[in-house]
Amino acid sequence: MSTPVRYDFDTVIDRRGTWCVQWDGVAERFGVDGLLPFTISDMDFETAPEVLAALRARLDHGVLGYTTWQHDDFRSAVAHWHATRYGAEIDTGMLVYGPSVLNQFSQLLQMWTSEGDGVVVHTPTYDGFRKAITGLGRELRGVPVGDVDALERELARADARVLVLCSPHNPTGRVWTEAELREMAVLARRHGVAVISDEIHADFVHEGHVHVPYARVAADAGADGADGDRSRWAVITSASKSFNFPALSGSYGLIGDPADRTEYLRRMETGEGLASPAVLALTAHIAAYRQGADWLDALRAYVADNLALVAERLNSAFPELAWEPPQAGYLAWIDLRPLGVDDDALQQVLIEREKVAIMPGAVYGAPGFLRLNVGCARSKVEAGVSALVRGIGAVR
Repeated sequence: MSTPVRYDFDTVIDRRGTWCVQWDGVAERFGVDGLLPFTISDMDFETAPEVLAALRARLDHGVLGYTTWQHDDFRSAVAHWHATRYGAEIDTGMLVYGPSVLNQFSQLLQMWTSEGDGVVVHTPTYDGFRKAITGLGRELRGVPVGDVDALERELARADARVLVLCSPHNPTGRVWTEAELREMAVLARRHGVAVISDEIHADFVHEGHVHVPYARVAADAGADGADGDRSRWAVITSASKSFNFPALSGSYGLIGDPADRTEYLRRMETGEGLASPAVLALTAHIAAYRQGADWLDALRAYVADNLALVAERLNSAFPELAWEPPQAGYLAWIDLRPLGVDDDALQQVLIEREKVAIMPGAVYGAPGFLRLNVGCARSKVEAGVSALVRGIGAVR
């Protein structure tokens, strides 16, 4: 019997001086340099050794010319991952490609909306969505997570054009159930609203919860909307979040309608000049999806223990929080409202006294919350949660 591979997530890797947004860019966001950061949603871990080996082999080839994503090596790797991870058979003919999930998001918004149109999102909202929607001159319409009545009211508005579905949800870590997704799909089709499902956090669903791909739900959503328009939906995602290689710049998606798919590809290849993807991103995706499952499962277990540590420390110090880890992801979304803590005062203490950078909930439209990134070595998590406990104690 072979011995299971043991992956090392405890070793701290110094990311300072590597042009790292989380570490080297902390002063730009928090006004002070040298803080211990728990901020932007990338991890401090090396990517899977199988991915690194594939990248080294590709570099050893020595030629880094123009390339294409439209080949069986990439398509079949994506299909394999979805089949083995989610039990989902995908039509690889629906695949599209882009440099990032947010770039794909922006392209789809420009395809399916005009200036002034309403784009419905669940609140609190990932700030990247907010910036893209408002930056393109669209109107962001927020509905609280789980409020179906509010969702239908917004979808029923005459100028509502797109429902943005973050699945699992960022920043709360909520995993939508199949029943919830089906209800949203039916509502969207009833009111002739397109759906964009960002599933970049899907691989990080924790034990006891199951990610349901929107592509599977959309296929069963029922008849066309009341206005007779064809159903419009897209899934956008990447292996870069779960395997920690966002700097390689690469994402892919599924677009349900053939005409929309053709228009998207035309925009990317001609209007945007992005006909050739980054070859290392393709290499990393294929290696991750073919060989990286064991590493990812080990990492998910490690992160789950990090989240359990946060829960134990917070609830021991402040029982009234009764904080529970998120259903997915490595971002601890912490509701501090039961403690009556002043957000600005807490940030001041965390930055000036404790020397840590933790994202305030106001970034996502939710004052009174914090988002703590625990995608890092346990020693760093311990330092961060200890600083947070001391900081809260100082301002109560």
